[in-house]
Amino acid sequence: MSKRDYYEILGVARGASDADLKAAFRKLAMQHHPDRNPGDHECEHRFKECNEAYEVLRDPDKRAAYDRFGHAAFEHGGGGHGFGADFGSTFSEIFEDLFGMAGGRRGRASGRERGADLRYNMEITLEEAYNGKTAQIRIPTPVTCEVCSGSGAKAGTQPKSCATCSGQGKIRHAQGFFTLERTCPTCHGRGLVIDNPCASCAGSGRVTRERMLSVNIPAGVEDGTRIRLAGEGEAGVRGGPPGDLYIFLSLAPHDFFQRESADLHCRVPISMVTAALGGEFEVPTIEEARPG
Repeated sequence: MSKRDYYEILGVARGASDADLKAAFRKLAMQHHPDRNPGDHECEHRFKECNEAYEVLRDPDKRAAYDRFGHAAFEHGGGGHGFGADFGSTFSEIFEDLFGMAGGRRGRASGRERGADLRYNMEITLEEAYNGKTAQIRIPTPVTCEVCSGSGAKAGTQPKSCATCSGQGKIRHAQGFFTLERTCPTCHGRGLVIDNPCASCAGSGRVTRERMLSVNIPAGVEDGTRIRLAGEGEAGVRGGPPGDLYIFLSLAPHDFFQRESADLHCRVPISMVTAALGGEFEVPTIEEARPG
């Protein structure tokens, strides 16, 4: 039985771009995958055809040879691929694009994790919002342990590669056509283990300290304004980068003014005579008004 044209299998033109090839293969692979069509031998056959076609056409050299000689370019050990050795790397790449799951090409875990972002709620007066101010705040924050320099290991020792996952932080399991990953239960995804933890931080690489920070509140801020202080959040785990600190501002109620966007409103009592005949009266401004 003669083989079908690879371009015909994927449903693309001969001049299709790499992106078009990948999109066509991804669609057909998901459509005909055996796990979605259990017991359907026709879908299994189509799935193998799609994989074989994409394995050739995705490679520039193989594609050039196929365009010139057709299937004859890969006969007699010429480098053709059936449902064989390269399937794992091909489909796992597509699977990772689709679902963001294990694709088989992962970097080595470093054990370093970015610190969490922190939130601080601050209430300011209307006058402070109008004029701006520099505020000093105290905030308890996990900071890098000075004893172990954030490594989490006792002085004179170093974390070592996890033997369970070989330092990858993930454990892989093959199930049918899929390779599934889960977080290593030994190192909890860090790829490193500590036999002798630092006594000061108990191996976390961080200790909690109260810090004094200066926050610049610009003039004209509104209720709900968020100010970001980069790098002032929690220290990273085992030398990882710190998180950020977010200051959320709220305006305290004012005795005289109500704010609506950039406008100030106030209620002023006047006499019936002034209301009927007109007249003049004085109204304080934000600079003159004081809580009474």
